[in-house]
Amino acid sequence: MKKNTLHPDLPLIQNADLNGKIVLVRFDHNVVKGGEIRDPYRIDRTLGTLFHIVERGGRPIMMTHVGRPKDKKTGTIQCRPDESVEAIVQYMEQKLHTKFYIPRFSIDPEKGITGIDTSINLAIRELRERRIGGIYLPNTRWFAGEEAEGEPREALSLQLAGLADIYVNDAFGSWQPHASTYNITSYLPSYAGFLMQQEVVNLSSVLNPERPFAAVVAGAKYDTKIKPLYAIYEKVDRLILGGVIYNTYLCAKYDVRIKGVTEEDINLAKELVEKDAASKKVVELPFVVESDTMDGRMEGKYRTISIRDFKAGNSYGYVLDIDPGSFEDAAVAEAIGSARTIFVNAVMGYTPHFTAGSQALDHAIDRNRTAMKMYGGGDTLQEFKDLCPGLYLSVMDNASYYFFTGGGTVLTAIEQGSPYGLKPVQALMESKKRLGQ
Repeated sequence: MKKNTLHPDLPLIQNADLNGKIVLVRFDHNVVKGGEIRDPYRIDRTLGTLFHIVERGGRPIMMTHVGRPKDKKTGTIQCRPDESVEAIVQYMEQKLHTKFYIPRFSIDPEKGITGIDTSINLAIRELRERRIGGIYLPNTRWFAGEEAEGEPREALSLQLAGLADIYVNDAFGSWQPHASTYNITSYLPSYAGFLMQQEVVNLSSVLNPERPFAAVVAGAKYDTKIKPLYAIYEKVDRLILGGVIYNTYLCAKYDVRIKGVTEEDINLAKELVEKDAASKKVVELPFVVESDTMDGRMEGKYRTISIRDFKAGNSYGYVLDIDPGSFEDAAVAEAIGSARTIFVNAVMGYTPHFTAGSQALDHAIDRNRTAMKMYGGGDTLQEFKDLCPGLYLSVMDNASYYFFTGGGTVLTAIEQGSPYGLKPVQALMESKKRLGQ
């Protein structure tokens, strides 16, 4: 398959007959924290798909998940007001000058919403008659069947399918196979929205990069990033690490101890150290910020140290940031400056107190004017926007930058070697074959 083209088996919204149809569209509008929208970027990126549906005569019923209402230990679902879709709907109503309706269903205190009842039928009639601009269902994870297995999931999928004529998935960031992203495709003609298409196309620039290819990866836990980290390692020419991932790597390589890094993770990281002894792809950031406490950036309690001074057996406090001077190091500057493709899924410091490393990284990357620069993940993007607002605004429409709406989805696709291995994408393609779309 050629670079930057879509697989012919992926059904596209532009090929769907939308006129007069009720269109159930799954977005990834998971941008609400504490009842407020932190950054509307993910919502704004889906407005093209919504406009297309309405412009071609479709009537939209929308849905998204927000947060993690399900307690993984007990299985109970808490329908908290600060994880409702109300803030999203208010934002969209102001943006689009139309009225959206949020249905109210009865809530079981343990199981959440156990089903979609007939009270929604009046709203669907008003939607068809254009008395409202759209229906926005409650948080999909409030529904008992969304993340369940077996009969409850199938029941929810059938109920969702019963609301509409067509299903559109524009939720690239929601890569897990749940009822609203996966099972629903068994019951309705299903299509990829424009954001989904764009993200899949741009993934090819990460999976088939122009070289040299440099990646910057950070994370708060080493064990959760091992598989995608090794997959990225195989693809890159240069790899820069940050956060706890980098601290763990340093402990494993230099036989030192850094506060907050577990022995278990250090043992896991030894494999990467051994791998890199031969390939030499990891570019070490030489200056890091050590702190006596994680409670804040307290005067006299943090300092810059050099990894070149590490001695086996030594112990250090919390390493909570990368010193900006690291990006002036010749090897680091060369790795970033010579790259033709740069992928970033990284917050370099312990936010909100230690942010200088992330800020310096973003400016160092921007100095490379010829590379394709790709950022993945909500936290990575939020940090960029907060720390470098002028740069963020100046590059939003710059063709050499691309901001993915789902960092976890990108890492999963890298791990699998293809966006077409993602379960919701597979489900769309299987739906096309099944229905002969």
